[in-house]
Amino acid sequence: MRVVLQRSKQASVTVEGEVVGHIDAGLVLLVGITHEDTNKDVEYIADKVINLRIFEDEEGKMNHSLLDLKKDILSISQFTLYGDCRKGRRPNFMQAAKPDLALERYDYFNEVLRQKGIRVETGTFGAMMDVQLINDGPVTLVVESK
Repeated sequence: MRVVLQRSKQASVTVEGEVVGHIDAGLVLLVGITHEDTNKDVEYIADKVINLRIFEDEEGKMNHSLLDLKKDILSISQFTLYGDCRKGRRPNFMQAAKPDLALERYDYFNEVLRQKGIRVETGTFGAMMDVQLINDGPVTLVVESK
């Protein structure tokens, strides 16, 4: 499992002209699932994401987590995170999970986050989505389970 995490001041996702997810301050997660991912991978990433100390304290040091500050998450499924660009000019997506498995793991990921008390907004799995983001920092990290 691979997540690109961006700290945000505000973010939203629109599908066919309709806003389907919106958060104020928090994290935008681009979530990639590979065919080898298990529920254990999902649980590891969920725990890591909400506990990373990437929000500033009063002295400007990254000492607070999303969980500490009770911020929100906008979670966007993103199979292209498993695009292999090493050969040729067209990415190979063979490492991305098939849609049925990816959706199962993605839904479980969002549910695990919610069970930990996080408000999670999402895009629409498999849809063409327009994501708007006001970066905070910017702070961008890649978190992987393997």
